[in-house]
Amino acid sequence: MHEDDIFQEISSTEPKSCFEVIPVALRLHLVLALTAVFLVTTSAVSQQQTLTTVPQQQLDVIKVLLAQEEAWNRGDLDAFAQTYKDSPDTLFVTSSVNRGFTGLVDAYRKNYPNRAAMGTLAFSELEVHPLDEHFAVVVGKYHLDRSKKDGGGADGIFSLVLEKTEKGWKIVVDHTTG
Repeated sequence: MHEDDIFQEISSTEPKSCFEVIPVALRLHLVLALTAVFLVTTSAVSQQQTLTTVPQQQLDVIKVLLAQEEAWNRGDLDAFAQTYKDSPDTLFVTSSVNRGFTGLVDAYRKNYPNRAAMGTLAFSELEVHPLDEHFAVVVGKYHLDRSKKDGGGADGIFSLVLEKTEKGWKIVVDHTTG
């Protein structure tokens, strides 16, 4: 075919899309390359969205709950109680209102007289809501795993008010349902 014939053949046919002119193998490579770029971009964006810096205040408050969980699961009610402010103003609200640190500790000792009754505690869905530099609210769920003879499992939700004291973050109000 002569050069003039090729020009005439191209000009006499209907206009084609860019994909009709590109060979199939090249189209496949383009599609794969664009897909790879899309996946890498999507992955990078999703990683950016999940990697955030949590403020120190929130970390410190979560550490209090981790300390509670660890102490409870060791069967150490004294260490567990140390996460509360030792004050007559501390409130523990369940099916009744216990006022003061001593009342709170007494309620725990009455309801959990031994290690088996304490079971294994796990917190989940924790949300820290700072109120200011010295106070924060935490909401979350708990699960208590124990044998049926020791009271059976228990689940519930809680809200806590914590105060930043000279001794660190301490719980001043505990409202637990379950």
